[in-house]
Amino acid sequence: MRKKPMLLVVIVMSLALASVAAPKLEFSWKNPSYTGGAFQNVLVLALNGKAANRAEFEDELVAAISRPGTKAFPSYEFMPRPDLTPIDMNDMRELVKEQNFDAIVVARLTKKDTKTTYVPGQAYTPFPYYGTFYGYYGALAPVIYTPGYMETEKEAQVEVNSYSTAKHDGELVWTGTTNTFDVGSVKKIIKDLVKVVSKELEKQNVIPAESK
Repeated sequence: MRKKPMLLVVIVMSLALASVAAPKLEFSWKNPSYTGGAFQNVLVLALNGKAANRAEFEDELVAAISRPGTKAFPSYEFMPRPDLTPIDMNDMRELVKEQNFDAIVVARLTKKDTKTTYVPGQAYTPFPYYGTFYGYYGALAPVIYTPGYMETEKEAQVEVNSYSTAKHDGELVWTGTTNTFDVGSVKKIIKDLVKVVSKELEKQNVIPAESK
């Protein structure tokens, strides 16, 4: 008998998690004047955020866009940067030249907010089919009345740009901006974000279509 209310709690929590906003592209634009094809040697660069998260994002995107005919590399392999460390543009130009990168895919956090709200306690209605008092009470007591609590939500928005390096200062080929999404597990969010971005890069012919 005790399993039924706990199962209900699990179902409710699963539904709540499913409703959390996930990353998706709200804006996507391809430069109509760009005449080149898909890129073959790409540098992936995450601009801001924690160094560990930047490296995680770069690794995931590199894995997602690498395929026969297209190589991608994370920037941290060439330019290790601690948190809040800017990039020397002379070093960047030299790196692009030395490694013959034909494109740079760069991502940055455009929004990072934390908001805390008070969630009042809720009363739960007991189910009528608990046959004994002790069974009923032992199962329902922990969830009949929940105290109010403070809930902290983290939100973020990400912009991703793809530049051709054929011109001296680089040429914007594609840009995309996500919705404002909820940040729970950073690793899961990065995987979801990379999936969305890599599919759009393929769709816009920034990278070749993956062979099936």
